[in-house]
Amino acid sequence: MDRAQGALRLPNTNPDADAALGPGPFGLPDCPPGAVGLRGRVAAFVRERVMPAEPVLDAGGPAAHAASRRLRAEAKDAGLWALPLPVEWGGQGVPLSRYAHLAEAEGASDHGPAALGSGSLLDVLMLSRHAAEPVRERYLHGIAAGELRTCYAMTEPDTPGTDPALTATRAEAGPDGTWTLHGRKWFITGAGDADLVTVMARTGDDLTLFLVPTSAPGFRVVRELPVLGVGGQWEIELDGVTVPSDHVVGEPGKALRIAGERLGLGRVLRCLRWLGQAERAFDLMCVRARSRSQSSGPLADRQLVQQLVFDALLAIRTTRPLVYEAAARLEAGDDARVETGLAKVAAARMLQQVADAAIQVHGAAGLGPDTALPGLFRMGRAARLLDGPDELHIAAVARRVLRDHGGAT
Repeated sequence: MDRAQGALRLPNTNPDADAALGPGPFGLPDCPPGAVGLRGRVAAFVRERVMPAEPVLDAGGPAAHAASRRLRAEAKDAGLWALPLPVEWGGQGVPLSRYAHLAEAEGASDHGPAALGSGSLLDVLMLSRHAAEPVRERYLHGIAAGELRTCYAMTEPDTPGTDPALTATRAEAGPDGTWTLHGRKWFITGAGDADLVTVMARTGDDLTLFLVPTSAPGFRVVRELPVLGVGGQWEIELDGVTVPSDHVVGEPGKALRIAGERLGLGRVLRCLRWLGQAERAFDLMCVRARSRSQSSGPLADRQLVQQLVFDALLAIRTTRPLVYEAAARLEAGDDARVETGLAKVAAARMLQQVADAAIQVHGAAGLGPDTALPGLFRMGRAARLLDGPDELHIAAVARRVLRDHGGAT
């Protein structure tokens, strides 16, 4: 079986962490026996600490920053900080095969990964592997500790995010080894308060990644871009931003290879978190069905409501094996492109379906501010575009399958 060269996957740097992991809800069959503790603690932290703070965190501003600092401190005090990050940089080294079960619990809230210190995982792994030593020493401990905030800028206005060959942002080399960047990027998660942004830019005929401090002259946040009415995405401008030579991430011209590494793991992590969000929507739906009564009896007795519950549970349980298969292949270093494509499309559809069903069971209350359902549905719809639209993955998987198919025998 082909091996994926240089896959950006979690190192198993702390085997002792494995023993504390546990199974999640919905009958997850492949968790280590007796290892319920850590997952239960993560789920309780997200449920009891993060979810109550969601309205403040969603609103942004000083109050959100204060709440984020408080949650990070509480996660560290609870021993739950940076579970999947490498031990070398201050994490706990939980390997992907075990962290996957935690990622579901973290992901039940969109703010869970950041509150628990795993939101920086892709940047920490990318920089620890590809950044120059001075950059690693200067930034990585701060990123892993939650003291420095990072984001990743690839997509551009008027340029398809699925076709990086059309990248218009450019970087020019100076005689002293510095690089000067010009261009715009948008739909960048967290750029509004980031300290560092990794930027993909054109260097001649090739593409290169640069680590850009947002305090650099010429860096500007243009605007926040609400997604279906809620913020968190941003547009930025780089107007003559100059960075030193050691802020090139990897070799010049090798951006697509590095981006491909983080995309594979990033898509699997998103899928795991979408599973957690779907489980949250499912739980809300079941509570509503059992507690809401009409003159003729509880909603749970209605066959059409039972159909929604059945279909939602079926979607969750049939999606999970696809996601965990992709995670296992990534960790083994195998080619996981087909498995990741299947998981990404299935998980995005699943989250949208389950959130929609939960809203339907809630009625008008499911559209209002008193439950998490509007946010879960919004994420489900956005999921079908994030990290490449469904159509891209469908076509790519089908092409690979057809190319490798041996024909009838």
